[in-house]
Amino acid sequence: MHRTCAIWLVGLMAAGNLFAQRASIPTLARDPYAGAIVVDAADGTVLFEDRADAPGYPASMLKLMGLLLVLEDVEAGRRRLDELVIVTAEAASMGGSQVYLKEREVFPLDELLYAMMIQSANDAAAAVAIHCAGTRAAFVERMNRRAAELGMTATRFHSVHGLPPAVGQLPDTTTARDFARLCVNLARRPEVFRYTSVRARPFRGTNMLMQTHNNLLGSFPGCDGFKTGYFRVAGYSIAATAQRDGARVIAVVLGSTSKETRDRTARELLSRGLAAAKPSASVSAAVAAPATAVRAVAGTSPAEVTAAPPPSAASSPAERVAPRARRRWWLVFGGGAAIVAVLAWSYQRQQWGR
Repeated sequence: MHRTCAIWLVGLMAAGNLFAQRASIPTLARDPYAGAIVVDAADGTVLFEDRADAPGYPASMLKLMGLLLVLEDVEAGRRRLDELVIVTAEAASMGGSQVYLKEREVFPLDELLYAMMIQSANDAAAAVAIHCAGTRAAFVERMNRRAAELGMTATRFHSVHGLPPAVGQLPDTTTARDFARLCVNLARRPEVFRYTSVRARPFRGTNMLMQTHNNLLGSFPGCDGFKTGYFRVAGYSIAATAQRDGARVIAVVLGSTSKETRDRTARELLSRGLAAAKPSASVSAAVAAPATAVRAVAGTSPAEVTAAPPPSAASSPAERVAPRARRRWWLVFGGGAAIVAVLAWSYQRQQWGR
């Protein structure tokens, strides 16, 4: 009895540690959003804005800055997409959304960029940062320098992945207007869409299927990038782009209280922007890698569930358990259920890095 209670208590304390390891920061998510903007990708002209200078947490959207820095390095000849990245123990230890990298695994830089953009893999983001700058801190410095060059004056990065800050750390912050400036620069690079337009792609051969969190891909006509971000107090954010009839626009929705509100707002902003934007020959066309489709296994169908007849009283195991044993099992199962509920709540409410 006492041993069962002790196990139950230890499990709950371990689950509680998931929250204790994260810094307490203010909730910036609002209904319908903290801030929103839609701009013409050709020149950054604002087509609509609402609280576009309100601060928010970009969460995993900031991986787009990492993508920009790597592609600029490739363009300058400092990096090659086929060069090999050795995963460090530090990178392999990242939590949240990931592709479960292991220490000393080796991947092409190109493959890790796909993991960053499609799966929003925090471990891949850390591996790329360490490979390109030596340390995560050095890569963050590069992110902030580039943000300043782009005029992102209200943005400050403190991580390479966008996870909630640990105790003693500061959160990444930005605004819808600032993030739109980054996206205008990204939209001028056709190679960006090679990564941000893909809805699904295998990782490690066929062992894992990465799937995008950008619900507008494949559902909003002309949408071919960019990325989403989420953790609980940040809310749901998205930077999305679409092109139609020679015009391309970019919408940023920062800090919605629900995924549905974020996606609905992004669709409305893209539609509004495309109706107002002028066609421009200078806008880069999307050069997207073919999306890997998710296919159902041939011959499968939903399982048919048939109600089974209730067991007879004589054959029911529960009836043969003594009252004290029943109480002990209730403690075990009840405690286990409580632990599972806490962990599930943590996962559902955090979903770090998506």
